[in-house]
Amino acid sequence: MKPSAAPKPALLVTAADLAPEALALLEGFNIVYAGKTPTEDDIVALCRQHDPVAIIVRYSKVGAAAMDAAPSLRVISKHGSGTDTIDKAAAAQRGIDVVAAAGANAAAVAEQALALLLGCAKSLVTLDARMRGGHWDKSTHKSMELDGKTIGLIGLGAIGRRFAAMAHGMNMRVIGHDPYAQDLPSYIAAVPLQQLWQEADAISLHCPLTDENRGLINADTLAQCRPGVILVNTARGGLVDEGALLAAVRSGQVAAAGLDSFAVEPMTAGHPFQHEPRIVLSPHIGGVTRAAYVNMGVAAARNVLAVLARNTSAA
Repeated sequence: MKPSAAPKPALLVTAADLAPEALALLEGFNIVYAGKTPTEDDIVALCRQHDPVAIIVRYSKVGAAAMDAAPSLRVISKHGSGTDTIDKAAAAQRGIDVVAAAGANAAAVAEQALALLLGCAKSLVTLDARMRGGHWDKSTHKSMELDGKTIGLIGLGAIGRRFAAMAHGMNMRVIGHDPYAQDLPSYIAAVPLQQLWQEADAISLHCPLTDENRGLINADTLAQCRPGVILVNTARGGLVDEGALLAAVRSGQVAAAGLDSFAVEPMTAGHPFQHEPRIVLSPHIGGVTRAAYVNMGVAAARNVLAVLARNTSAA
C-alpha cells in the first residue's frame, strides 16, 4: 500500500485572495483565506482552527491572541511595507519572525502621492465639480505652480525616494527628514524637522507609524508651517491629528490636503473630511495597482519561504 502524503502545513492569508504568481510559490502549503474584511476575532478563530505556520497579512490586525492560537506559527509576512498592524513585540516574545515586502509597492504609492499633490495644487476635484455644475472659472481661479517650490518629505525609504525623484523631475526643491536614511541622492537635502516645517510649501508623509511619531502632524507642527502649505499622506492615518488638520484647512493655514490613509479605516459615513472640498480623499488605495498586487504578493511569499527555510536549517 502506498503511504499517504503528509498533510500540507497551513498558511493563513488575511484577505480573500493572493496573486497567482505568489500562489505558485506556495504550492507546498494549504492556503486558508480569511475573507474580504476579516476582524481580529476572525483571525484568532482561523488560527485556532488551522494552526498555520505562516500568516500573510493584507487586512486586519494580528495580535498576541492570534499568535497564541497558532502554536506552529513561525513567520508573519506583511503584504506591503507597513507592519504597524502586527504586534511586533508579542511576535518577538514568541520567537515569530515579522517581515515586510519593503519597496514592492514603492512606485504605486509614490505615484498616488504625486497624484494627490497635483490634485491639491491644481484644485482638480473642486474645478471638476464646478464645471459639472455649469461654471467656468477661468477668469477667477488661480492654482498653485509647483515649479521651484519646496517639497518636504518625512521618511526617505523606497517610497519617499521614489517620490523625491518625481518631485525633482518637476524642478521642485526637495528637503527631507529621516534619521535612518543614508546615501541620499544629491537632490535631497536632509534637514531637521523644525527646518522642514518652516521651509516646505508642501509636505508628504512616507514614514512608518510608531509610538514616537503618532500624531506628528498636529496643531503645534501645523502652526509652524508656511501659511497655505499642502499636506499629502499616503503613509498611515495615525501620523495625523485629524481634528487639528481639519481646523488648519478651514483656517487656510493648510491650503489643501490629499489623504490616502486615515485614523479609522474604512472611513465612516459623516466623517467631517467628506464635507471639506479642500481635502482630496482616496480609500488607502495608493499601493493597490495590478503590478503592486503581484509584487507585494510575490515578495510576501518569498519572505515566508526564506524564514521557514532558515528555521529548518537552524533546527
